[in-house]
Amino acid sequence: MDWSAWHNDYDNPGTPLARRLADVQGHIRTALSDAPAGPLTAVSLCAGQGRDLIEVLAEHPRRTDVRARLVELDPRNTAVAGDAVRELGLDQVEVVTGDASLTDQYVGLVPADLVLACGIFGNISDADIERTIAFCPQFCKPGAVLIWTRHREAPDLAPTICSWFEAARFERLYLSAPDAGYGVGVHRYVGPEQPLEVGHRLFTFGSAR
Repeated sequence: MDWSAWHNDYDNPGTPLARRLADVQGHIRTALSDAPAGPLTAVSLCAGQGRDLIEVLAEHPRRTDVRARLVELDPRNTAVAGDAVRELGLDQVEVVTGDASLTDQYVGLVPADLVLACGIFGNISDADIERTIAFCPQFCKPGAVLIWTRHREAPDLAPTICSWFEAARFERLYLSAPDAGYGVGVHRYVGPEQPLEVGHRLFTFGSAR
């Protein structure tokens, strides 16, 4: 998979990927607007070109409240994200070229108010999805919003993913319809704050079965 060219469908209105992006961005806008006043933090795992968060921050009234870290392995994608951040003057957004599966990448910015896990769950094994979700409380402040994506083709794992989140003390806020052509889920963390355990690998990208 060419993970740079993969982003091209974002610019083709009506494609499932473009519609998924719009859905994710809508939930990011809501999460930022509904968050308590004051500084906010956000992290994006396997951020790609960061268009979901960057394009929202570009026009959001709380853009200067948000300190964010986008972690992505492909340097072509981080170059695009970095250029966008500079052009838009988003000085509080950090773009990191690195392995997003390593918990060490998030030291100093978690627990966060907003966590994005988009484009991951369709590309890793079911066991790694469950393992990643079990670690998600360490990424989230109490009340944080977490947004994830996963296709809803058969076998549709989305209901199971929701149950794994619920077992980790997340409440479901939204799940896109099975016939939407894409899958987006939104959960709020309702458990206690947990310290980040460094030195762990959450998943192996490209290991979906």
